[in-house]
Amino acid sequence: MINEEIVIVATKNQGKVKEFTKLFHKLNKEVRSLADIDQVPEIIEDGNTFIENAEKKARIIANHLNTPVIADDSGLCVDQLNGAPGIYSARYAGEHGNDSLNNHKLLSELNKLNIEPDKNGCLSQAQFMCALVLVNPVSDQVIKVEGTCRGWIIDQPRGEFGFGYDPLFYLPQYESTMAELNVDEKNKISHRANALNKLYEILK
Repeated sequence: MINEEIVIVATKNQGKVKEFTKLFHKLNKEVRSLADIDQVPEIIEDGNTFIENAEKKARIIANHLNTPVIADDSGLCVDQLNGAPGIYSARYAGEHGNDSLNNHKLLSELNKLNIEPDKNGCLSQAQFMCALVLVNPVSDQVIKVEGTCRGWIIDQPRGEFGFGYDPLFYLPQYESTMAELNVDEKNKISHRANALNKLYEILK
């Protein structure tokens, strides 16, 4: 159980930090990220699954700070690309965290398949996946949860919100991309929200 008022989230991604902050407000916890901490150990994400990468990040930072840490590893799995980019989502185009290049490569790979888009521009079904791992180095407690969100990849980006592949991820039930939803709307249905809600049920 996290008793501290501050939760360390092992990321510098401000988009993720905003989502964690919104969702952890329910537990009256203040979220801090690696951007708030000096001299963070370098972490090589060499796991074969989202869970493996998340647990490695959480363990390294938790042991370094001697405090409970939550880490996530998340990505996009596209049906027509046999699950790619998967665990390589953040560095799909080679440069880590370059959303524009990653989105461009994703569309390029799908265009090679000569898929005819439907009336909404949909090219392939896909799902966002999120693995969350909490490691408490004091009690040696480890909690692992996963969340998903199904949708479609469309042929051109839409929306100004979100980050990553959100502008290409279309949700038929909303007739919008993830990047066209505001934070509150996204936090009801996103893969990260799904995983965090599972974690919340355990922690509360």
